Amino acid sequence: MIVKQAANVLDLLEYFSLKQRIASLAEISHDMGWPRSSTFNLISTLVKRGFLYEPKPRGGFYPTARWLALATEIASANPLPEQARNLIEDLAQLTGETVWIAAPNGQQAVLLAVIQSTHPIRYTADAGKQVPIHLTASGQATMSQMSNQNIAAILKKATFTSYGDGTPMSVQAVEKNITDSLKRGWFSSASAYSRDLGGVSVPLVIDGSIYAVTVAGPLFRVEDQMPDTARMVHDAIARHFGSDYMRSQLPDLHRLGS
Repeated sequence: MIVKQAANVLDLLEYFSLKQRIASLAEISHDMGWPRSSTFNLISTLVKRGFLYEPKPRGGFYPTARWLALATEIASANPLPEQARNLIEDLAQLTGETVWIAAPNGQQAVLLAVIQSTHPIRYTADAGKQVPIHLTASGQATMSQMSNQNIAAILKKATFTSYGDGTPMSVQAVEKNITDSLKRGWFSSASAYSRDLGGVSVPLVIDGSIYAVTVAGPLFRVEDQMPDTARMVHDAIARHFGSDYMRSQLPDLHRLGS
């Protein structure tokens, strides 16, 4: 269920991030397709709370720095360990591709931290993006560290829509992917959720919390390199978490030697 008022606030914030300029009440109402009265009430509330202001009288509205201040405070208390952030920075430099840390979020996997590739053609993703947990390498990597009961609960609610040639289309296909990937030592996707894009993912368990680190890019550049990329991920995890990390934290995952 989506709470409309909350969704409207988030939509308005995204609207300004794209516009990057002052917008009048009439312009916002028109562009967003909202009734003028509802737009007025929303803007008035955000102005009173200090999240919007009028740079010039009757000149339109723009977000204040309060959004940034709150976001900075929230990010500073982010439970994502520093080792994990250092890990994706390392992998981004080594691979040149987009790298992220994801965590399970119900039927989704949510990207917690992302470093974008600098290639003109790249996998584009932002922190906060959510992808189906059962259809993606990131999601399946996190599922592999869950109990059988939790995996069964996720798959019971799962829906199967084909997004590309690599989309798993049944519970059995997802279960086989997880089993085979653990034996291989890494998870992969190729046109599974994003057509012509793919990547390599390896699970992480830090202080009991489940994550996945993923390196992704366009298939024409990454598909043939997946085994080498997986080895780079394993080696980077060993550098940042210790050489015995895989053995102690991920005993079911096949370890790849340098």
